[in-house]
Amino acid sequence: MSENDQINLIYQASCFILKEIECLLASNGLLLEAGVTQFAEVRQSGRLIACAGLDGNIIKCVAIDREHRGSSLMLRLITEVTDMAYRNGFERLFLYTKPCNIPMFTDCGFSALATVEGRVTLMENSTTRLPHYCQTLAEQFRAGEKIGSIVINANPFTLGHRYLIEQAALQCDWVHVFVVREDASRFAYRDRFELIKAGIKGIENLTLFPGSDYILSKATFPAYFLKEQGIIDECYTALDLMLFRQYIAPALDINHRFVGTEPFDPVTEKYNRDMADGLFRAPSEAPAIQVVEIPRVEKCGGAVSASRVRKLFDEGRMDLIRDLVPEATFAFLSEQANHR
Repeated sequence: MSENDQINLIYQASCFILKEIECLLASNGLLLEAGVTQFAEVRQSGRLIACAGLDGNIIKCVAIDREHRGSSLMLRLITEVTDMAYRNGFERLFLYTKPCNIPMFTDCGFSALATVEGRVTLMENSTTRLPHYCQTLAEQFRAGEKIGSIVINANPFTLGHRYLIEQAALQCDWVHVFVVREDASRFAYRDRFELIKAGIKGIENLTLFPGSDYILSKATFPAYFLKEQGIIDECYTALDLMLFRQYIAPALDINHRFVGTEPFDPVTEKYNRDMADGLFRAPSEAPAIQVVEIPRVEKCGGAVSASRVRKLFDEGRMDLIRDLVPEATFAFLSEQANHR
């Protein structure tokens, strides 16, 4: 950096500044991702030469003008956006980048967690946090020949979710259930977790885990350098399954993962198919995980799903929801309906 360089922290970028950032990103072959309005920027004599965006605890939209690459500018830029995240209350930071950029971000204190070759690498600002998380998981280890797992969003928790968990519990010595932690869902994570906890009462061979940063959220997965939706979906799925197979599953000796069949959403249906490749057939040093699909339970003339419940909720059809959800979920939705 030179004495003419000025660093600014922007907590709500104006349309004019966003346009400048968009142009800088475009010159680097990147897109401005919707919803990212917080940035650390570097200007030289008033001209924008570098930027790094912040989306919660994820650093996005990092770009440096071609003339200024190879300097100490990247380290200063990442330091500033990291401090910005700390001020926002986020200390555990992640970033997604092209694999060729790993050395550059390693020099900034980030370490690689998983890579889709030639596409994307997930990094975080720690070398010890993921191993520590796995150690925490291992404290809940349960011995058995068949150890199952389920990852659910439960938006909201339905009798379909309850059925899936019951079937897994019947087939396994123990089942570990992980909740996706994101507040981009229709219902807040805190509410979803409490509804799941209430809905699984009576199932004894089960551990419910709160959400973690290592169960990836598709809502915050970046699109700014992958661009094509098909590639974005492919990379999200691959990274999510790598983290699960290489780190989470070994900590608990998980050898089965259960999912419900997906008759409605083609994206989720493809994810289920890709799961069998990523967890079982793909080459890996980690043990293979058998994917088990459980047919959806049907009630009132159709498959029970969270999307069906949300649709009925939006239509005010609480009378039809009653048969699709546990009592705790129905009580929660009724209260929500009364406050609309």
